[in-house]
Amino acid sequence: MKLNEQSQNLGARIVAIHIIAFVLLTLLGIRLYYLQVVQGQYYSDRAENQRIRYIPIPAPRGAIFDRNGKILVDSRPTYNVVLSNEPIKTIDVTERVDDYARGLALESKFVVERLNLIKKQNEFETMVLKENATMQDISWVESHSLEYPELRVELQPQRFYPHGLVLAHVLGYVGEISPKQLESEEYKDMRPGSIIGKGGLEQYYDEYLRGKPGYRKVIVDSRGRVQSEIDKVEPQAGQDLVSTIDFDLQMAAEEKLAATPTKRGTIIAMDPNNGEIFAMASLPSFDPNIFVQGSKTPEGRKQIAAYWQEEQRPLFNRAIQGRYPPGSTWKIPESVAGLQQGAISVAHSNLACGGGIQIGNKFTRCMGNHGSPPLSYAITHSCDGYYYRLALKMGIEGVIKMVETFDYDKRSGIDLPNEKISQTPKSWKPIIEKREGRWSDIRTVYSGIGQDTVVVTPISMLRAVASVGMQGRMYTPHFLKEFKPISAVGEESDRSCVPAREGFGFQHPEPKIIEMTAEQNDLVVKGMWGVVNGGGTGAGIRIPGFEIAGKTGTAQVAVLGQDVGAKKDHAWFVSFAPAHKPEIAVIGLVENVGFGGSFAAPAVKGVYEAYLAKKNGGQMPVDPNLVAKR
Repeated sequence: MKLNEQSQNLGARIVAIHIIAFVLLTLLGIRLYYLQVVQGQYYSDRAENQRIRYIPIPAPRGAIFDRNGKILVDSRPTYNVVLSNEPIKTIDVTERVDDYARGLALESKFVVERLNLIKKQNEFETMVLKENATMQDISWVESHSLEYPELRVELQPQRFYPHGLVLAHVLGYVGEISPKQLESEEYKDMRPGSIIGKGGLEQYYDEYLRGKPGYRKVIVDSRGRVQSEIDKVEPQAGQDLVSTIDFDLQMAAEEKLAATPTKRGTIIAMDPNNGEIFAMASLPSFDPNIFVQGSKTPEGRKQIAAYWQEEQRPLFNRAIQGRYPPGSTWKIPESVAGLQQGAISVAHSNLACGGGIQIGNKFTRCMGNHGSPPLSYAITHSCDGYYYRLALKMGIEGVIKMVETFDYDKRSGIDLPNEKISQTPKSWKPIIEKREGRWSDIRTVYSGIGQDTVVVTPISMLRAVASVGMQGRMYTPHFLKEFKPISAVGEESDRSCVPAREGFGFQHPEPKIIEMTAEQNDLVVKGMWGVVNGGGTGAGIRIPGFEIAGKTGTAQVAVLGQDVGAKKDHAWFVSFAPAHKPEIAVIGLVENVGFGGSFAAPAVKGVYEAYLAKKNGGQMPVDPNLVAKR
């Protein structure tokens, strides 16, 4: 009996074991089916990704040249310490911070920032931890390769500005894309750590200069170390930019500006026939290499912070961002507008000077007493009394029409970012009327000599006055001459001289036409010619055999009696030459030095002399009158 019961119990147990085994095998089969069939592709891809890595190859950035093939910006090879994010994902990053900081001489805060960024990356999982790695840095990484497999040393291109402070505002610099920029549509294809233009031509033409990165497809071991390369996609190099800059004229502008008492201001030289910029100097300046090479070091960040905090504002491009009262340079577009609007005519252009003008209980003086001069004399001798009355005859609506005619209410369209718009009676009139109840005659009088409600950018003033030399053709100023594709990566390329031909350029806008008759134009140019060549306010810069047409300007920044030191007048000189068939137009603005004829005009003369010396093979032109006398 007992034997039978034991036999039955054993059978029941065997059945139970079979059932349990069947259930377990069924569950295991279902799980295997799910993993291998349903989720097979997912896990296959995941396993493949765990052993295959994509290492980005930065694209060589296009170089920038002057119009004669001189290198202005290039890239040079440098060793960088880079991080790979796959190994980082498996460890506590806080364990690495102090080690990286000590071994690579980095700030702990900076290391934390880089680790947080690298952990956010997906497809291309590398990021530069330290640029310009020293031999000590390289040795430290190599000696700790087993301990820190996520670190490696790579040879990568780095932007280099060989001329330092020269042309810094025009060229700009490059740097890592910011988190805010990554969110914008413009940079949707970028990733954290990408290098983009940050100002100047580097920013404006970034899309063409930066090229497209490539990548290496490699097999790595379980610790993320590269074992072999299975594929490689070469980067697409950026295009070389040939600019309109003439480096010799640029150096002349820089030197003349640096020789002024305050060393603050701008000089711009332009071809009035097409808007090409020959030179643009703005002082004080900055070294763009600091932003590229030092942005990740304590010393570099300290220097960058000093640039931003410096009272003299070295990062400020005075040529396109500075807004200054134009003083008497404003009289040139006003003269054209007065003729256009019929306030004066070629035949009857005389207006009284009166030594100034009485408006209500206020007498606003002129620097002289010029009787009742014609327009050309008023320009040559800068008669304020004449322009007080001309502004009143035009009325404030006429002044505003002049602003619109010469585009002072718009950006010039120059191919640089962050250009400011001039502020004029057009922008101030609604504000003044709301605040004071009306626009007064005295404000119209002040607007006649470029004061009070008038502040303009130097580039807008140069563009407007250059159009007078071109009989009303007002071109858009620009730096781009053409783009040139560079050689494929790995091929030799001679960049010592690039001829400014072939390649391709952008279509620049057609000039705006300022309506004026030939007689009106001749009358204004006659007055400007007299400023330099007819005993006018700029007579001290006359160049024999090269007739400059110009206009001085001395702009108040404080009331009389307080215009000293930091509040001293700004000095202006705007011009083109030769007077009756211009080849070059130059403007100079020097902050807080005094009379335009004493400071801005001589600085501009230096640029003309450099232009002539280059044009004539190093020889200054000879005055034919002097030759005849001899």
